This record gives sequence, structure tokens and C-alpha cells, in this order.
Amino acid sequence: MSEAAMTETKNGGRRKFRQRSRNYIVFLVIFMGMVALMDQYIGTVKTTALPYILKEYQIDGSRFSYWEGLYLAATFFIFLLNGLTDMIGRKWSIFILIIIMGVTSLGIVLFSPSFHLFMIMYTLATFATVSNMWSMPISEESPAENRAKYVAITYIIGLIPLQAILPPLLINQLGVSWKWMYGVMFLFMVPVLLMWTRMKETSRYEVIHQERKEGTRKAHWFGLGVIDKKDIRYIIIAALIWLAWLTYQFFYFWAGFYFMELNGYSLQQWSLVLLGALVFAIGGGYLAGYLMDRLGRKPTLIIGCVGLAIDLVVMGWASGWVLPVTGVLLGFFTSFTYTWIVVFVPEVFPTERRGACMGWTTTLARVSYVLGPILVGFCLDLFPDMRWFWVVAAGIILLPIGIVWFLNPSETKTLELEDIETEREAA
Repeated sequence: MSEAAMTETKNGGRRKFRQRSRNYIVFLVIFMGMVALMDQYIGTVKTTALPYILKEYQIDGSRFSYWEGLYLAATFFIFLLNGLTDMIGRKWSIFILIIIMGVTSLGIVLFSPSFHLFMIMYTLATFATVSNMWSMPISEESPAENRAKYVAITYIIGLIPLQAILPPLLINQLGVSWKWMYGVMFLFMVPVLLMWTRMKETSRYEVIHQERKEGTRKAHWFGLGVIDKKDIRYIIIAALIWLAWLTYQFFYFWAGFYFMELNGYSLQQWSLVLLGALVFAIGGGYLAGYLMDRLGRKPTLIIGCVGLAIDLVVMGWASGWVLPVTGVLLGFFTSFTYTWIVVFVPEVFPTERRGACMGWTTTLARVSYVLGPILVGFCLDLFPDMRWFWVVAAGIILLPIGIVWFLNPSETKTLELEDIETEREAA
């Protein structure tokens, strides 16, 4: 199918942008999925790496969490990375994202003989993973009726369970340092960069860029001077929900420690549980995308938060065969809830300032990168058996329900991005 022209409304006029071919959309989903895979792997392999990190640098869990909170304060500057998408385009911003993730992963292998040098490299790698920049191109190029599904599939590709497959292979079979749990992403970066050469700038951004060249649309730096009150409202709504989810995620990262150190699981046994969790996470992501296109964004988020909270509470007191089942379901519901974020956040902001608004959203949400580790450290000291640790995590993941209930964001199901902007302004 060849590229065809489409139209969108702007202040009563019409402007054209290209509808990409189906083949290109398939390519873009796969490519952005590979970028998401780097993102997800680097961001979550810590679940398995934590026992090795604590042993390598002779540091206890709560002290590590407190230091992590201090170092990850650097992620407040993520708006600088996200804002690039509005200034230099989606394509070149994705290139920069890939390079940062790949090079800093190798840096953990080569330049982390001490704890603080490790934390510097770890922070740089984590900085790149918090942008969610990979969700933007596929959101802008997808047809409205299937946008949630395509974004969800992209996210699902990012859930290919390398975190469960690679650590045992690298450590038990190849005998390399645990640091290669991270360093392997440098090797993965090479084919991803080759795919990048086929990427096109998004059609919607091309329209905005052309209007800026013609002087009919104002250029901006990081959204300053163009972000309006509606943008601010949705930045706050999205940031609060994302903040709650990310704070929960810092509890989730201790699942490997909980299974291996407190419940006697070996690396191989935990990796099997993690493999099951990541396989079920694929199902959770797909089901959430399907339901968002059918039931809507808000009902799907509520269903996911309730399911995840129940599973967390049960996991704290589970034993025998029930414990690994709760660990597997943890992957399902964690993915289910996160799919709302990767779908709703990029679609709710206008194209001309989508990158900047996402940047400010991620910046505000990154309060969690200080709050989360500090709260985890406090809970580890307070609940050494970690039972009530998981109850606290359950309480945190229920907060998005209250946020949606009281702030009532617009329902964006099956609307074109331009129609979302119109609906938002009329609300």
C-alpha cells in the first residue's frame, strides 16, 4: 500500500500529512519495539542484578536505596532529552537515545570498579530509559482506531524476556562478570542502529517543521511560551499517575531479592519465575491495549491497578507453589498498568509541543526516582521480612484510581490526535 495524503484541522483550515504505508508501520512497530527492548532491559535487569551489586560493593539494601535516590535526582533533567524531539525531530532524537543507552551500558563494564563510579554509569543509563521517547513516533504514525493496539504491541516487543534469559547464560554458561548483564546492551545497540537508518521523520512532525520554516508556526525551546493551561493540567494528571507507578516500580525491583535472599531461590529458579512474569507481561500489555481501544483508557487503568494491588498483598504472605504464581502475575499486572502510560501520555498533547510536554511530564514524575528509593530503604528497615513491604507497594499502585476519579481526564479512545486536541480544549 502506497503512502496517501490525509488532512487535519488547524484553526479552521486544512493541512496535509502523509499516511504511511502498512509495511512501514509494521517496520516502525518492530524498530521502536527494539528501542523499547533496550529501554526495558536496562531499566529492569536490576531486579536480577541487585544481589550481585550489593555483594560486589559490600553495601546493604537500604543504604543502596538511599544512594540511588540521591543519584537519580539527575533524572529531573529528562525534559532536556525529551524536548529535543520538538527541536531536531523524532528521528535524530531516537538516534541520541540509542547511543546513550548502548554506550553507558558498556561503561558499567569498563568504568565501574567502585560503587560511586558504578552509580554514575547506572544513573546515565537510567536517565535515557525514563524518557519513553520510543512511544512517540508510533503514536503519531498509527491510525486512530488502532493506536492503543499498535503502541501496546511496540511495548510488548520491549518485553521480550531477555532479563530472564541473558543473566544465567552470561554468568553460569559463559562465566563473565555480572556487569555484562548491562554491557550486553552495547552489542544489541549495533543492529538497532542499522534499523534506525531506515526510519523516516514522522509525517506529523514534518508538517509542523514546514510551518515553522514558513513562519506560520512559532518555534520553541522545551515548550516555553507555547505550553498552555490545558497542557499544564494534563502534565499534572499524567505526571501524578506516572509518579505513583514509578514509585511502585522501585518496590517491584526488589522481587528478585525477595525470592533469592528471603525465600531461598537460586539464580536459575528466580530466572524461571522472571521468565514467566515477562511472558505474562506480554499478555498483560496486549490485553490492556485491546481493552483501551474497546472499553476506554480510564476503565482499563482502574482494572489493572486493582488487580496489581491484590497480587502484591497475596505475594507478601504466599508460600509453596502460590509464591511463584504471584511472581508471574506480578509481571502481568505491572505491564497491564504501564500500558496506559505509554498510550495516554504521548497521545494527549498537541503535536507541535508533544516532546516538550512529555519532557515536563517525565520530569515531574521523576520525583519518584528520589521518593521511591528512599521509601524502599525505609520499608526495608521497617519490614525486614518484606511482608508489609508489599502491602505498602499495593497502596501506592491504588493511588492512580483516586487521581483519575477526582481529576477526570478526557477519554481519548479511538480519536485522531487532532480530535483529542479539540476535545481537550472544549472540556
